[in-house]
Amino acid sequence: MQAEAIAPADAAELIRRAAALIFDVDGTLAETEELHRRAFNHAFARHGLDWHWDRATYKVLLHVTGGKERMRAYNNRQWIAPPLSDADIAELHRIKTDHYAELIETGCCPLRPGVAELLAAAGARGQRLAIATTTSHGNIDALLSQALGPRWAADFDAVVAGDDVRHKKPAPDVYLEVLARLKLDGADCLAIEDSGNGLIAASRANIPVLITRSMFFRDDDFAEARIVLGDLSELGSSKTKTEKQPHAQ
Repeated sequence: MQAEAIAPADAAELIRRAAALIFDVDGTLAETEELHRRAFNHAFARHGLDWHWDRATYKVLLHVTGGKERMRAYNNRQWIAPPLSDADIAELHRIKTDHYAELIETGCCPLRPGVAELLAAAGARGQRLAIATTTSHGNIDALLSQALGPRWAADFDAVVAGDDVRHKKPAPDVYLEVLARLKLDGADCLAIEDSGNGLIAASRANIPVLITRSMFFRDDDFAEARIVLGDLSELGSSKTKTEKQPHAQ
């Protein structure tokens, strides 16, 4: 069945039957990528680099997962520039991360439509929640402390970030680690993603995937997704169905 052919009501039922919902962060919970782009450019200017990532450049670079890896890949393409040291990359990433948190704290990046409602409905059902992301724990906390409050982590049974595993998406490592912590099989869960790399990572862990199209990844290939939505507000009836999950633990 084509992913796009699945009705939102059927998508809501698939969500309700999952033992756990596993969320990506950037682009999925909130449209954060534009803030990340601005924070990278801020770091470059602070560090005295003449780099500037416009949206078109950043869209291409997003296929390299991980901020430090992204800067390294871009540096390697600048044939006239000497390669940055690991210390330089680490310092750039520190400046970038700090500025990203400052931008988030202004309240300019709310959760995407339907996200808060889905989290609340899942909580009312006693459904387990987890995060599997390439971004850092600091970035996750900056976003969700602002959006959900300082005790947001209490609602999630597992939070696995890029630096917790050896290989980042599209490798399945973050998802496999989440499954290990939850003690669940992939087929019993549902991953909520926005990118082709995320879809590949979750699929390699045998987890069915719901895609919500985002600003920078809306043109990725999502043929292998179970469901493709514009955003989670399309689920509709999932907001009101709060019966107990048969798999919830």
